[in-house]
Amino acid sequence: MINNYHIKVARTAQYSTYGTLSEETQHVWWVCHGYGQLVRYFLRKFEDLDPRKHFVIAPEGLSRFYLPGHQRVGATWMTKEDRLHEIEDYLGYLNQIYEEWNPRIPANASSTVLGFSQGVATAVRWVYDQKIQFDKLIMWAGGFPPDVDFSKTETLFGNKKLYFVYGLQDELIKTTQFEEERQKMLDKKISPEVVTFEGKHELNGEILAKISES
Repeated sequence: MINNYHIKVARTAQYSTYGTLSEETQHVWWVCHGYGQLVRYFLRKFEDLDPRKHFVIAPEGLSRFYLPGHQRVGATWMTKEDRLHEIEDYLGYLNQIYEEWNPRIPANASSTVLGFSQGVATAVRWVYDQKIQFDKLIMWAGGFPPDVDFSKTETLFGNKKLYFVYGLQDELIKTTQFEEERQKMLDKKISPEVVTFEGKHELNGEILAKISES
């Protein structure tokens, strides 16, 4: 007979930051990368933001794997295998990073949570966990997870700014799929501002800067 068990273990996680946190900081970003990305490369997409005004914190998914060709390594937030424990683990990890940095953030700085691609579901689950304080939620080229407690929605998003962003030439997700995803949100009384741009499945520095000032 085969029996499966779970055990809590301590492990070392990696995250990166961009910018310098100081009294000059006006915008703090908490960003969740997409499938197969590493944060040190993901953060390059934020380098057009003024590092004196913007401070970006980018946790890296707890699981890594070799990308096709076995030369490069990518990270993932979770898989379908033992998913509930993986979600629990990464929420605990994200909350620990938040607790580490939040006391140092200037009181007047805005707080933005951004998820890209697979990171959208991660970011949304994080804000629904209600440990992180935020002003804006950006869902970029990814879907809203169906497994959150939607009874929290009105309280959670009542005075927040929500954005649903995607490139019109996204090679992984069709525009019709984005439209269907937005309708699912509307059905749950979630009404993000839709922002599109001429581009593929990628972040866009110009759009990031524009949203940060909105």
